[in-house]
Parts: sequence; C-alpha cells; structure tokens
Amino acid sequence: MSQIQLLSMDFDGTLVRHWASPTYPDELVRLLNQLRRNGVFLAFNTGRTIRLVEEALQVTGFPVRPDFALTSEREVFRWNGSLWEDYGEWNSRCREEHDSLFANCAALLVQIERHLESTTAARLHYDENRFSGVVSTTNAEMDEICRFIETKRFEFPDFAYQRNSIYLRFCHLAYNKGTALAELQRLIGIPSEATFAAGDNFNDLPMLNVTFARFLACPSNALEEVKATVRNQGGFVASQDSGFGICEALRYFFPNLP
Repeated sequence: MSQIQLLSMDFDGTLVRHWASPTYPDELVRLLNQLRRNGVFLAFNTGRTIRLVEEALQVTGFPVRPDFALTSEREVFRWNGSLWEDYGEWNSRCREEHDSLFANCAALLVQIERHLESTTAARLHYDENRFSGVVSTTNAEMDEICRFIETKRFEFPDFAYQRNSIYLRFCHLAYNKGTALAELQRLIGIPSEATFAAGDNFNDLPMLNVTFARFLACPSNALEEVKATVRNQGGFVASQDSGFGICEALRYFFPNLP
C-alpha cells in the first residue's frame, strides 16, 4: 500500500463535474471509502465557504463526507461527527489578519472598485459590506482584471488574490490552499511526504507544490498551467476529466487498491 496518509482534494471540477452526467463515478466513491477504511484522511481543499461545502454535498449527492474541510482557500475545519468546527487557532488568526489587511489596503480596494465599475461588466462581491472579490463575465475579462490588479498591488506586499476561472477573492498573501494544508498537516502530524493533492484551477496552484504534497495529480480538464505545474514536479496528469481522472490518479499512486 502507498505511503500516502492524507488526501487534499479540490471539489468542483476535480472530484465532481457540473457539465456532464454522471457528476462523479461510483468507482471514486468506492476508492475513497476503501482508502479511509485503511486509515487515510480526506480533506476537501476548496474555494467554497463551509456553508457551501455542505450545499455542494447535498446538491451533487456526493456521499463521501471528508474528515476536514479547507475552505475559502484559507480556513481549516474539522468534522466532529455532527458539525463542522474550527480546527485549532488558525481560523481566528486568519480572520484577524484579513481584517487588518482590508483596513490597511482600503485605498487600493477603492481604486480597484472604481476601475472595475467604470471599465468592466464584472460583478463586484461584498462580504459584510466589504469589497472582497469579483465575478467576471468571461475568462478573458478576468485576465484583464488580474493584469490591472498586478500593476497596483506592489505597494501592498501582503495583498494577494485567489482566482478560480471567472471568480476572484482578495486575500492575505500568507493564506492559500497550500498554507492551509500545511496547517492541517501540522495539527494531525502528517508530513508533506505522505500527502496527495489534486486540483484543476489557478487557486489550486499553491497546494500543487511538493513543498506541501509529495504526490500531485490533476484531471484532464485542468488548466494548462496546472497540468504543467503537476507534470514538472513529477506528478500525474490524468487522461480523463474530474472524478474519472482522480480515479486514474488514485490507482496510479495506490497500485494495490482492489
């Protein structure tokens, strides 16, 4: 059996697909359940909030509840058997640092807000009246938005963003899918050398790094940048999309699975 003890999986586009039926293969459910019976932990590492993780499980009917949820590309939650709870002190520190970040970068956010309102058709997202992200109309429009932000954020070294297709969330540079995974590893005592990570989009790139996971994979629908990142680190690029490709990857890294 493989030395892998922790699976860090993106959800949308990686485990499940929303563009074709079936949403996920039965084989994926069987493999994940078998691995968990063998003592392997499962974490969803997603841009969704914890509330939207629950919604995703209900809407897709995905029957495998993870042990952990790394949400909003930065928070760490543990399933305690009946509900999700903050795991450790990470989430409280994360929230405090983001409150400080948004306060310190208020002028930058106003500049971005005004530019987007006057030059794009993008929808601005607000969280508790705080400008926190953007939803563009196309990927090309989001490319332009990212280029604009890159020209402005150099004066604010802690200001960053996470992008998933046409969705973008502002964040502190120190918080992403990779650093959230590292905190989970610290809490449960599992090193990067025993961790598998899989994703398909820009916001997965921070965790698709051998610093955080020795075993890397992506499905065939992954962005070319993601495929190149995985391939260049000796990871597995599947020939099938979403969960079908993840089945390929699991069988590649766990060759003795029945």
